[in-house]
Amino acid sequence: MRILLVEDTKDVGEAIVGRLARIGHAVDWELDGRAGLDVLSGTSYDLVILDVMLPGLDGFSILSRLRSRGCATPVLVLTARSRVEDRVDALDIGADDYLVKPFDFRELEARVRALMRRNGGEATNILRCGDISIDRLTRMVRVGDCEVHLKRRELTLLEILSSRPGRVFAKDELLDRMFGHDEAPGPNAVELYVARLRRKLEGARSQIVTVRGFGYQMVTDGEA
Repeated sequence: MRILLVEDTKDVGEAIVGRLARIGHAVDWELDGRAGLDVLSGTSYDLVILDVMLPGLDGFSILSRLRSRGCATPVLVLTARSRVEDRVDALDIGADDYLVKPFDFRELEARVRALMRRNGGEATNILRCGDISIDRLTRMVRVGDCEVHLKRRELTLLEILSSRPGRVFAKDELLDRMFGHDEAPGPNAVELYVARLRRKLEGARSQIVTVRGFGYQMVTDGEA
């Protein structure tokens, strides 16, 4: 999924980007609050991880402006402030979750998974589409009882398509959600990953269908 991190502490930011990228997320990272707000004005994200103490514009101000615009993107607030009042303020402004520094990165990953589940209306870490199941904790994919080994970007694409079966995703939207600002995918990147996924998921009841002139959708049992 596409995640924006706004964090000015470089070692913390590098660690978060590395952890989330390894499990398949495309992560953009901004060190300045105003730059983070500017990026949010022009790019859609599945999740925002937002530090409070930032140069340019503090995290609470960013969060308040996002919610005043009607933006419902889940926001996880990071801060060194541990007072109950600070946590209450963040939640009242519109934060979906709150994590106090220093934190264990395993807890960060778990909270990211929880927010993704909540945003997708899922009760567990298992995302199912027909006989395809994706375990967001172990990053394991199965077709029926058979494990399918996917590379990181293939898994990201499958997760996006499977999260909204039947919805048509435009190629540009898939590119935006699969790759960060600092990456430069080729013009045929989506077609390449779709072709790879189709080969690896051959025989599954769900399949990726090309909707000519529009994009791709995941359908089950010949529903296209």
